Amino acid sequence: MRVILSLGLSGVLYGAPHALAQSYPLKPVRIVVPYAAGGPYDEIVRVMGQRLTELWGQAVVVENRGGAGGNIGAEVVAKAAPDGYTLLIGNAGPITVNPTLYKKLPYDPQRDLAPVTMVNASRMVLSVHPSLPAKNVRELMALARANPGRLNYGSSGVGNLQHLGMELLRLQAGVTLNHVPYKGAAPAFVDLISGQVDLMFANIVGTMPHVRTARVRAVAVSSATRSPLLPDVPAVAETYKGFDIPTWSGMFVPVATPREIVAKLNADFGKVLARTDVKERFAQQGAEATPSTPEALADHVRKETVMYATVIRAAKIVAE
Repeated sequence: MRVILSLGLSGVLYGAPHALAQSYPLKPVRIVVPYAAGGPYDEIVRVMGQRLTELWGQAVVVENRGGAGGNIGAEVVAKAAPDGYTLLIGNAGPITVNPTLYKKLPYDPQRDLAPVTMVNASRMVLSVHPSLPAKNVRELMALARANPGRLNYGSSGVGNLQHLGMELLRLQAGVTLNHVPYKGAAPAFVDLISGQVDLMFANIVGTMPHVRTARVRAVAVSSATRSPLLPDVPAVAETYKGFDIPTWSGMFVPVATPREIVAKLNADFGKVLARTDVKERFAQQGAEATPSTPEALADHVRKETVMYATVIRAAKIVAE
């Protein structure tokens, strides 16, 4: 699926590297979303795309290339011409999880894709059904330890961050939990509310209304620090040091893209992400704009890849 956010003039890049950066872009820029249309990444890209169109005077085309856990879209960009006209909005799935989760990938995120900037970051909420007596992570893990194999947790499928986050917590706490994978987060959360599963990590914005009505109890957030949306809910890291499972997105281009183009993209995305209206749109999804240098994003990718590889191997998780 393609969506053209605005029209602009097309042209051809030419000249020395400095001229490349000065003249870029001379034709529409394509941003590949590696998931089906209608998801949260569509909203992120459209918000940024509209502002980039204003900045560049060129069209930004959003192309959904879903499938294989994000691998299809990532491969499209990894194998695209390295000219700055094809970008990937990537997240943990195709960038830091799938290299270990899948036995073989048609691309290597760290070899074939060049980081441009982090875009945004959010948190998941560890929620439990109100029938469980646990009020915090320590009590929840104590309950699991006293009832090995009795507690069931839901997720939107094998190998997603809800699954990996719970497996990391289970490994750190030394407890046994039963994984119940669903085809999507929504049916899993419905079963959490009804008590069919006992606990799960879930999107913070979708969880908050149910916390307020006491349909579920929030016991922790998945990142290293608390969320301003739920300031009274501690981070898991306050109990288990080093625990940090944020949800994030970043921009990537084919690895041979000229450094001058990467630098211009980084600067222009930085301008867009600094806008108050963009920050407000992200906040509506429970996310924060988190622009970064390419080097900082590369470092994040390296560290997170190692972390998820450790969890996947220790928990013996295999892609379905």
